[in-house]
Amino acid sequence: MNDSPGWASPGSAPSDGKEKAIPRPSDPQDGSGPTGQWSPEQPPPGQWSPPSNPGSGPGTRPPTPGWGGGPQRQGWAGPPAAAKPGVIPLRPLSLGEILDGSVSALRAHWRTALGFSLTVSVITQIAVILMQRYLLPEPTSIDPNATGAEALRQTADSARSTLISLAPVSLLSVIATLFTASVVTVIISRSVLGRPTTLADSWAEARPRVLPLLGLTVLVAVIMAAIMAVGIGPGLLLGSEAGAALAFLGFAAACVVMLWLNVSFALAAPALMLERQSIVAALRRSAKLVRGAWWRTFGILALTYLLTFLLTFLVSIPFTAIAVIADGTEVSDLFGGTAPSVGWPFLIVTGIGEVIVSTLIYPFVAGVMALLYMDQRIRREALDLDLARAAGLPGYGDNTPRS
Repeated sequence: MNDSPGWASPGSAPSDGKEKAIPRPSDPQDGSGPTGQWSPEQPPPGQWSPPSNPGSGPGTRPPTPGWGGGPQRQGWAGPPAAAKPGVIPLRPLSLGEILDGSVSALRAHWRTALGFSLTVSVITQIAVILMQRYLLPEPTSIDPNATGAEALRQTADSARSTLISLAPVSLLSVIATLFTASVVTVIISRSVLGRPTTLADSWAEARPRVLPLLGLTVLVAVIMAAIMAVGIGPGLLLGSEAGAALAFLGFAAACVVMLWLNVSFALAAPALMLERQSIVAALRRSAKLVRGAWWRTFGILALTYLLTFLLTFLVSIPFTAIAVIADGTEVSDLFGGTAPSVGWPFLIVTGIGEVIVSTLIYPFVAGVMALLYMDQRIRREALDLDLARAAGLPGYGDNTPRS
């Protein structure tokens, strides 16, 4: 949205290492006298006095409201409320305002956001069901009585089968998330300014950034895989008990580094979409915005994913129960060592549950990411002033100083 003021990365932003614009008193209107000096024309002494209780004699002026002697009112008003042209107030946001802003934007544009998310989720789930039914291998059975080398072999076969089954499903989920996030980010940016939007307009603006967004996701995944390989690789090469211990320590260290990088790069997608940044520049931009606020960003993301997990869990339970009853599958088969043979009823019913969850979760998470990005820019770069100007609010001209 470079054509709209506010989204482009400012050249003199505080996060870029430059000083903030500090407002100062204006020069005298008539040009006489240096700035900051008293005016040469002063009222004569004795003409001004602090307000006091009015007397009761004749000719006494009635009390002025707000001063002593009259009806008592609050003499000093609190700070003015922040402007709110859209779904959030234009000031640093709290956790509740970020979550509520995402929900409010989706509620205000439910036809555009949820309609697009529903379409993407249905297409993705149909592809997943067909792959599970015809392409993916059956889960490997594990004998609970196996010991020694046979138990290790069965565990390795089960892990390999699980990875083969999850890889294409995860790929489809990532693609669906990218499409939804690209459109929802545009919708959120319009909702903040209080501007209406349509699916055609949102998709037209998001479409050129889909491939760079895909490249960003692939690059982050490659970085994470490389970190994990470096962490556990030396231990696996040793192949002894010491190697296993080394691999475990390397795995723990790799998880810590990956967590830190994931939080640092969490705002890369909104920066890439809204600022039209390149992939590497978006990663650097995200790291700069998160710097100094890593724990706050981590807490907001952790709570967001906890809420999505709870929603997924609550929706999956009834649909899984209905699927088991409709398909006639034994519950013990689902949690036992034998590989369950599920039919079309099970796949269809659980697929409907997945569609409902995906339709709600994909846009909600994308909205939280976009608002978290805006909040960090408001805190660091006074983006609220640029957004107020872009929204056409009175009192926010080009000469309004940045705070």
